[in-house]
Amino acid sequence: MGRHSSPARRRPRRAWAVAGVLVVLGGAGWIATSVVRDQGGCERPVVVRVAAAPAVAPAVAQVARRVAQTGCAAFEVNAVGSAAVAQSLALPGGAVRPDVWIPESTLQLRRAKGVGASGIAGGTSIASSPVVFAVTEEVAAGLGWPGRVPSWADVLGAPGLALGLPDPGRDPAGLSALIGIRAAVPAADAYAATLRRLSPNAVPATDDLFTRLADRTLAGFPVSENALLRHNVRTGVAGTQSGLVASYQAEAPALDYPFAVLGGAGESQRAAAAALLSALLGLEGTNALADAGFRTPDGRYLRDGAGLNISDRTLPSPAVPTDADVDALLGQWARINSSSRARVLIDVSGSMDVEVPGTGRTRMQLTTDAAARALSLFKPTSETGVWEFATRLDGDRDYREVLPMRPVSDQLASGAAERLRAIQATPDGDTGLYDTVLAAYRLASAEWQPGRLNLVIVLTDGRNDDDHGISRDALLAELTRLSDPARPVAIIGIGIGPDVDVVELAAITAPTGGQAFAAPDPARIAEVFYGALAGLSGA
Repeated sequence: MGRHSSPARRRPRRAWAVAGVLVVLGGAGWIATSVVRDQGGCERPVVVRVAAAPAVAPAVAQVARRVAQTGCAAFEVNAVGSAAVAQSLALPGGAVRPDVWIPESTLQLRRAKGVGASGIAGGTSIASSPVVFAVTEEVAAGLGWPGRVPSWADVLGAPGLALGLPDPGRDPAGLSALIGIRAAVPAADAYAATLRRLSPNAVPATDDLFTRLADRTLAGFPVSENALLRHNVRTGVAGTQSGLVASYQAEAPALDYPFAVLGGAGESQRAAAAALLSALLGLEGTNALADAGFRTPDGRYLRDGAGLNISDRTLPSPAVPTDADVDALLGQWARINSSSRARVLIDVSGSMDVEVPGTGRTRMQLTTDAAARALSLFKPTSETGVWEFATRLDGDRDYREVLPMRPVSDQLASGAAERLRAIQATPDGDTGLYDTVLAAYRLASAEWQPGRLNLVIVLTDGRNDDDHGISRDALLAELTRLSDPARPVAIIGIGIGPDVDVVELAAITAPTGGQAFAAPDPARIAEVFYGALAGLSGA
């Protein structure tokens, strides 16, 4: 597994030199934009926009600066999260429209193409970084380190350890970790139990894991080797409570940082991008990336890793799994983790202003209170947005947005519960249920995300009375046409109050594989939500 030093081992000079470079580049990575322009008197240099994963962006900018000095080109290297780029590419008129995209993983290129991003072909890897299970030196010592490096099976099987995981649906290191965990714990029941153990500590991104390491609420988690290196350089590693040791799993795909020229790039941009790619794969680029803590595309570590708690062996990455394998893996994670992407539709028609006997409250008040309390039922890594609907709320549309789609943790922190409880019924509004459900389902299908329970949740008294909208038969036919077992989006209907029309809701949810629930007693709304999610997850 390579050389691993004990806490007392003295580091060679070269390790300190690399550490200094890592610190410099780590700081530069947080600069949003690095504009690298030709200094050779070129009057109108071609501008090439490069969106690069934040960890690799500083090294790319360093090499781009040299390329710009030898040709008529200007490179704008932006450190942009890959999820933001993928989302922008999938939408017309997106804000981030690069000529070149360098995400962390080829899997991200393929997933972006699969959800409608245009102009994405294969990419050429410029570097690699294995996904390792990082554990504190204290934990590693209890598992035999430095005499032996603990395996993933050792770490995952150790009792009492608080272990985390970056959300596999959003972070490529988390997705790679799922594949590695499946290999480390091959028995189906043990694998499921391991994922359930990790689920409470699943976080949106790697940075959140390091925060929890600092406050000592986690003892280990999967990250890229590069992220572990940067952490160890910052903390000084040996002899510290927060130093991390890298454990390797051969089956976990490495992050491979593919260089992809996108479809919107012109011929001049493509030529300049080709020059940049050639430089990144050449000696200068290889050295810049090695100094930044990356391996070569074929897994060679070119610096001295002694004293940094990593392996210096060549570690070629296994083959990237197929899309079908990835979908199955993320679907299993979603079933165990119950992380969701849900758009909630709240009926604000006049009938919702009727008082529910025995409660002293209206259906509207009961519904919004239930929706506000239901926010806390979703995992913080879930995403949710809210529409209200009646008839003609926004011009000819029967619906309008109350809360944009955002992580539940952000919604709760920004006062979403109070905004939900402030929603009021429209006294003269009819119930545009069918048109609203269809619009929400179309959007949810277009924005489908792997690794999550993709849902449309309808809170209503369950009766459509919009004579000018789509008919029930037409709605059911369209929902049947849109429903895709490979990209499932389920409609969950929840009727509030004693007069709920469950038959109406059941007819709407059936084509999507969803289910209708009645909650005549709002005090049982938590039970209803948990029941709905458990049914979908197969729990």
